[in-house]
Amino acid sequence: MHIRRTPRPTHRHSRHFCHSCHSCRPRTRTARTLLAAATALLLVPACSPGGEPQRTAPVAETVRSSSVPPALASYYGQKPAWRDCGVPGFECTTIRAPLDYARPGAGDVRLAVARKKATGPGRRLGSLLVNPGGPGGSAVTFLQQYAATGYPAQVRARYDMVAMDPRGVARSEPVTCLDDRAMDAYTQTDVTPDDRRETDALVDAQRKFAEGCGARASRLLRHVSTADAARDMDILRAVLGDDRLNYVGASYGTFLGATYADLFPDRVGRFVLDGAMDPSLSSRRLNLDQTAGFETAFQAFAKDCVQHSDCPLGGRGTTPRQVGDRLAAFFRQLDGRPIPTGDAAGRRLGEALATTGVIAAMYNKATWPRLRTALASAMEKNDGAGLLALSDSYYERDAGGRYSNLMAANAAVNCLDLPPAFAGREELEKTLPAFEKASPVFGRPLAWSSLNCAYWPVKAVSAPRRIEAKGAAPIVVVGTTRDPATPYRWAQSLAGQLSSARLLTYDGDGHTAYNRGNSCVDSTINTYLLQGTPPPNGKRCT
Repeated sequence: MHIRRTPRPTHRHSRHFCHSCHSCRPRTRTARTLLAAATALLLVPACSPGGEPQRTAPVAETVRSSSVPPALASYYGQKPAWRDCGVPGFECTTIRAPLDYARPGAGDVRLAVARKKATGPGRRLGSLLVNPGGPGGSAVTFLQQYAATGYPAQVRARYDMVAMDPRGVARSEPVTCLDDRAMDAYTQTDVTPDDRRETDALVDAQRKFAEGCGARASRLLRHVSTADAARDMDILRAVLGDDRLNYVGASYGTFLGATYADLFPDRVGRFVLDGAMDPSLSSRRLNLDQTAGFETAFQAFAKDCVQHSDCPLGGRGTTPRQVGDRLAAFFRQLDGRPIPTGDAAGRRLGEALATTGVIAAMYNKATWPRLRTALASAMEKNDGAGLLALSDSYYERDAGGRYSNLMAANAAVNCLDLPPAFAGREELEKTLPAFEKASPVFGRPLAWSSLNCAYWPVKAVSAPRRIEAKGAAPIVVVGTTRDPATPYRWAQSLAGQLSSARLLTYDGDGHTAYNRGNSCVDSTINTYLLQGTPPPNGKRCT
C-alpha cells in the first residue's frame, strides 16, 4: 500500500492507496479538494503488526564537504537553458543526471524543472524547491497549479518557486507499466477476495502489473530510488546557483527531504517536512499504521456525517461503529452487484472503485460534503458517478480515460526503496486479522493492496533505517494529529531521529498542515522560511 503522497493539485499504498496528500491546491475549492485528494494517497508500503528491527545503515555514503566528485562535475556545472513553459509567469528547463550514480558514464536521465521567479518586494532569499509527495506526484504540476500561486504572497515574493519532477515521474522520463485500458481493469480488481478463484485473480492482476513495469521501464526501474532522487536534487541546487537547498516537502516528500539531509547535511537550508514519514519502519509496518490512520480519519468523518441531514449512513445518535457497519454492508453489496455510473467506457461502480473513492475523500476534510453527496447518490439512487469521480481523481484518470503515470511511479519507487511487505499471499493471509482490527472497514482492501511488491521484477536497494542528518541546519517537522495517510506518531519519530529537528504539531484533521487555513501553522512556517527562525521544539497549533 504505498501512501507517500500529498493530495494535489499531493501521498503510499502498495497497490494504490499510499500516496501522500498535502497542500497542493488549485484556486477553486472543488479543484483544490480533488487535487489534494488525488496526490495524497500514494506513499507507504504495506504494514504489518509489530515493527521490525531498525537499521542505521545509510542508503549511500554521506557527503559532508562542498566538493564534487570529478565524475559528476559535468552534471553540477551544467547551465540551464530556460524557456517559456506555455503557462504564464513560468519558465522551464531540462537538466541531466546520471542514470546510475555508481557508474556516471552509463547514461543520463533528463529531469524536467519549472520555476516562477520571486515577485518582490524584498531581498531575494534564493530558490524554494517544493515536492507534493507520492511517490509519483508531479512536482511541476503542483508548482504550476498551486504552490507558485497559492503559497503565501510574502513567501513567493522572496523566493524563486521551483519544482522538479523526480526521475521516473510525469515529465522526467516517466515509468509506465500498463496501457489505459489495462489500468481500467487493474483499478477494478477485487481487493477483498472471498475464495481461491478471486484470490488467484487478484494475484494475477498484481503479477501482470509488475511484469508490465519490467517490460516497459526496464532501463529506469533499478534507478528510481529515493536516494537517487535526493542526489538529483543536489545537482539541481548547484544548477540554480544556491549554496544551500531550501525545501518544502509533503508526505512522501518528507522522506525525500530527510534523505537529502542525510546525504548532504552541510547543504541543508530552510527545510519544512510536512506530513512526515518514518523511515525506520518496514513496509509492512507502514501499511498497518496507515490503515489505522485511515480508520482514525473515517471515525472523524462518521461523527461529522451524522450531524448532517444528507448523511446516508445514519442520523444523529448513530455511532461511528454503526456508520462503519453500514458502509461495509454497502461495499459488500457492490462486490456482488456493481451499479451504473454513466461512464463513457462502461465502467460500473464495484467495491474496489467505491473503496478508493471513499479513501480519497479522507485526505481532506473539505471533501467530506462531496463524499456525503456521492454516497447518497450511490446508496439511494443507484448512481455511482460521484464515487467514481473521486476514485478517478485518486488515480489521476482524466475524462478521456487517460491515466498519468502516478501509480506506476508510486510502485516503482516504493518497491525499490523497501523490501516487500509480504513474500506472498500465504504470509499476507496470516496478517489479515491485524489489518481488520486496525480498520474494520478498510483493513482487508488495504492489506491485499500491499501485495504488489512481492512480484516486483527488481530487488529493493535499501531497508528501514533511522535518519539523523547530523550537522544539518534546523529542520521543521510538521505532524497533524488525525492525519490519515501519515499518522502523527511518524512525525514524532522522524523529529526524534533528525539531530536538528523541531517538531510542530497541528491538532486537527486532514493530511498535512501548511497553507491549509490554520493561521498558527502558517505564521510559524512563514517566519521560519522568511527569517530563518525555527519554532521551539514541541510547539502546538490547534
